[in-house]
Parts: sequence; structure tokens; C-alpha cells
Amino acid sequence: MPEMSEGEGKAAQTVFGDRLVLAERFVTHLSTSGIERGLLGPREVPRLWSRHVLNCAVVADLIKQQLTVCDVGSGAGLPGIALAIARPDLSLVLVEPLERRVIWLNEVVEDLGLENVLVHRARAEQVVDQIDADVVTARAVSALGGLMQLTIPLLHGRGEVLAIKGRSAAEEVAKAAKLIRRLGGSGVEVVRAGAEILEEPTTVVRVRVG
Repeated sequence: MPEMSEGEGKAAQTVFGDRLVLAERFVTHLSTSGIERGLLGPREVPRLWSRHVLNCAVVADLIKQQLTVCDVGSGAGLPGIALAIARPDLSLVLVEPLERRVIWLNEVVEDLGLENVLVHRARAEQVVDQIDADVVTARAVSALGGLMQLTIPLLHGRGEVLAIKGRSAAEEVAKAAKLIRRLGGSGVEVVRAGAEILEEPTTVVRVRVG
């Protein structure tokens, strides 16, 4: 497992508290079978804490208690599994179309004993009738316009989408603004999560619906 810097260690303790041991086991999975099965590239290993797990887990600060969260294109469980560890009060549904990723996600969920997680092998548009989420999350799935078409329907008219984005977030919002309104978005903002504890806070596009 990659070593944590002092800053990462403090951030991880703040975010995960007494569930830090589960987060460490998740990072071990990512750095071993996650790399072996092509869910992440080997170059990501030194940055697993900062760029991936903590980057995702701080999004928990934006989510209220006891909600159902659907993570679209869950891939290596980012942000879905990171959020499930940080927030045992949330119910997480991980939606991922690729079978090999779904198998890996189920193995990790079982090993960590995460009773608040369900994994669905499907594309987001295939589960609209099965999932009614309060919050939909996504990371590195697609450009914002296309992503909104996949995520907003899962809210069924009420809730919010939290899309983890990079430095181009504001430009993407400007491009997708009309489409977001057409899909039922009532407000869009670019927020930073984890600013107090991370060297590089996480940029999140927050879209309110209803």
C-alpha cells in the first residue's frame, strides 16, 4: 500500500475517523488487484490517497444525512466506495456497465463488509425505472452535457447531481447551462470540497433539480 504523507494522514483521519482501517484496505485493493485488472494505471499508485480516495471522500461534506446516492460509472469505486466508507449512514448504489469492474467492485464490497452498498451491472439509462436517488455522483465519466443526460433522470425530479470535475469545470458549466435547464436543473454552482484539509481541494459541479 502506498505510504501517506503527514498531510494525507491527517486528512484521512478527519474524513474516515474510526473507519480509516477500511479506507486503507480499499487502497490496498486499488494498488494490487485494481492495477492488475486494469481499473487504474500503475502510475496512479503513489497518488491513490491524494488524487483518488481523499479527492472523492471529501465530497461527503456536500451530502446530507441518510440519503440514497447513486454513483454512475463507478469504475474503481470512485467516488462510490470512498463515500460508503466515509458515510455509513448513506445508501450507495454503484452503477457500472463493465462486467470485470462489477466483479471487482463486488469483491471489494464483500471484503470490506460494506452493508450500505449495492452494485448494479448496467448503463445509467437502463436503470432509471429501478433507481430513485436523492443524489447522483459521477467522476471522469463524460463532458458535463452528456453526463447530465445520464444522471438527472435518476433523480426523478428532485435532488442533486455532484459531478467531480477538473479545472475546466466553469467552462463546462457555461456550455451545458441551457441543456441543464431543459433537463430540469434549477441551479448550478462550482464548489470546492475539502479545502480545509486537502492540498488540492476537489472541484465539484453541483446541479440542483426541483
